[in-house]
Amino acid sequence: MTTDQMILFALFLAVFALLLWGRFRYDVIAFSALMVGAATGVVPYEEVFSGFGHEATLIVALVLVVSAGLVRSGAVHLITRTLVDSSRNLGGHITLMGGIGGVLSAFMNNVAALALLMPVDIQTARKAGRGPGLTLMPLSFATILGGMATLIGTPPNIIIAGIRSDSLGESFSMFDFAPVGGLTALAGLAFVALVGWRLIPKPEDGPMTEKELAQYVAELTVPADSKWIGRRVSETYDDAEKADVAVLGLIRGGQRLYGRSRNVILEAGDALVLEGLPEALDEFRTALNLAIADGQREELLKASGDGLDVLEVVVPRDAAIAGKTAMAVGLSWRHRAVLMGISRQGRQITRQVRRTQIQPGDQLLLLVPKDTGGQVADAIGALTLADRGLAVTENTKTWAAIGLFAGAVAAASFGLVHLPIALGFVVIGYLLMRIVPLQELYDHIEWPVVVLLGSMIPLGAALESSGGTELIANGLVDLTQGWPAWAVLTALMVVTMTLSDVLNNTATAIVAAPIGISMAQTYGVSPDPFLMAVAVAASSAFLTPIGHKNNTLILGPGGYRFGDYWRMGLPLEILVVAVSIPLILVFWPL
Repeated sequence: MTTDQMILFALFLAVFALLLWGRFRYDVIAFSALMVGAATGVVPYEEVFSGFGHEATLIVALVLVVSAGLVRSGAVHLITRTLVDSSRNLGGHITLMGGIGGVLSAFMNNVAALALLMPVDIQTARKAGRGPGLTLMPLSFATILGGMATLIGTPPNIIIAGIRSDSLGESFSMFDFAPVGGLTALAGLAFVALVGWRLIPKPEDGPMTEKELAQYVAELTVPADSKWIGRRVSETYDDAEKADVAVLGLIRGGQRLYGRSRNVILEAGDALVLEGLPEALDEFRTALNLAIADGQREELLKASGDGLDVLEVVVPRDAAIAGKTAMAVGLSWRHRAVLMGISRQGRQITRQVRRTQIQPGDQLLLLVPKDTGGQVADAIGALTLADRGLAVTENTKTWAAIGLFAGAVAAASFGLVHLPIALGFVVIGYLLMRIVPLQELYDHIEWPVVVLLGSMIPLGAALESSGGTELIANGLVDLTQGWPAWAVLTALMVVTMTLSDVLNNTATAIVAAPIGISMAQTYGVSPDPFLMAVAVAASSAFLTPIGHKNNTLILGPGGYRFGDYWRMGLPLEILVVAVSIPLILVFWPL
């Protein structure tokens, strides 16, 4: 083993270990590894930033913008607005939602497809009087499966096509993945709809709901002889923090002053609107010598009354609030929002919530000033779980958006223009038609993924050029010596699936695809079946909530625990291998 190989293997092991640890965000880990690779010389200087201009990176960024345009134009809403039917039986609902999710995720980012459909699914569950945990996992798995069918359906397919182009001189086309990925997705969707959802354990404790909010919001009045008269509302915050109570606002003369009461001078008869557990409220009342509100006000307030909205959000892995507390991000003073409760892996957290570190997958229940929910969610990087309408520019542009996208896909599929160019024209068209406002263009690009790709692609290329990839491939070849072709492909898929279940699937594809090509060259056969095996396996992260962002997003809203995923995910992964291997050998023979 050469020095360069040892350094690169050490870098990749460090990247994988840090990704598993989860303490730092994946883009920071990958970029740091790239910088170390550049400093040690294992990544040539002229190649250090080549990944940021790589075709795969550009396609991922363009697909994200196109996905946003399809949503904003109302094109996706045209499909989803008829889905909320609480009278449909559970199996029928899962089949329909899974089918729609699978189709959408084949042509748009699968995370965006889930984010769009998840509020619809939750709303349907509530109307039907059932927990969302029965349907969210099938929906997540369906959107992951659907991405296997096309080149743009999921980042691993885009990466593998780019690696094929770099290694063999020709990329995969738009629908080259469909015979294997599409048919495997159909088999997986059938399993999820007919059998899989029955394997999900019923959550013992669901996410917090708006109904549970009322018991924590109350009023306490300032007596005529109170020492607090003449002092600012903000001066009560230290005592409120000690008692774990949040001061939401002030009521004076029947007028509610939410979000603008911080500097108001207290007067006799003012009522502080407070949030906290009963014992915390009582502790705060005693500390400040406040009075219980009069009989008319003795009933607990409805938090969604004038001036405030209740907002339910879920925290993605790369959210600004992930790994921090509500106090650390200034949720109260910066965004005038109050964290009421956290739902985490099937349990509710209502004590010391503002001091609790938020984790990816948590569902948060927030009180926000009326009509500011979208801004608050965007500021902390969370996704809203209520169907509060879509940001649609003009419904008259719906079919124009669909037609432009369909035309670009057709042009790329027939080889008239390269896919990145076709998608680039779609983005330009959406900008000119004001479907995607110019000022929001870059907001829709998931920059951590771009940085991850831009950093990992040069590292992967360096591992290949140094002979490290061939070393790993030879080890797998030695291990599978004398095995039939289907068994070799199965071994490659199992290894790739295992990595994808615990690591980012993008990083998995970048490492596994060159290994597949090297194995094929060692056997003296076509690399395409090996690349297809890697493509399907890298997208099959069903065992854990950390393998795919979609699985993380449903963790809190579904009330799932870490160990719930494998119950449906393990038989699904076995089915994926059993179905895809024969398909690969038929459509992509050795």
